[in-house]
Amino acid sequence: MGHMDVSASDTVESGSRVKRLRSATAAAHDQLDRRVMAGEPFASLARYALFLQVQYRFHTRVDPLYRDGALGPVLPDLDGRRRLALIAQDLRDVTGRVADEPKERGDAIDPVAGLGWLYVAEGSNLGAAILLKEARKLGLSEGHGARHLAGHPDGRGLHWRQFTAALDRIALPGDGEARAAAGATEAFRYVHRLVGDAFGG
Repeated sequence: MGHMDVSASDTVESGSRVKRLRSATAAAHDQLDRRVMAGEPFASLARYALFLQVQYRFHTRVDPLYRDGALGPVLPDLDGRRRLALIAQDLRDVTGRVADEPKERGDAIDPVAGLGWLYVAEGSNLGAAILLKEARKLGLSEGHGARHLAGHPDGRGLHWRQFTAALDRIALPGDGEARAAAGATEAFRYVHRLVGDAFGG
């Protein structure tokens, strides 16, 4: 995955890195939200299966970061936050078959930029409570078809705050802030493209 010059820091830099990431990606995030809902992913099980394919392709791309040896020591329970296997099981529940292999896996994501990708992936879990309510209307649940949308036993809010507090504490090299922000923007754009591939347009 490459060397990553990051370490945990006892002090948080002036302002919150997470707030800066949120600000830098606000437009891309809003555009993606509107694009996803335009695809009506909860209109039917068939539409939801397309949504799961998007999730599967995105998490296939980001999953190596959850297992990155440089990131594990500075982000809490990183390996335990992985959702790729849950998404694959959801696809089996809904479609009766294993997920299609993504057409491309892409080059390895630089770990500093990867912080931005992880910010997007973890943030999507924070907002998944609303999606889970929609999935229940299709007869799905945390135990069948919507496993990856389930909240953490400690609660979504606490799980997210633990992640963001650690993200704020990481000491980055000089261009690290810009690389992390670029990674988050790239992640949003990547998912936007996946949604277009799946739902058309």
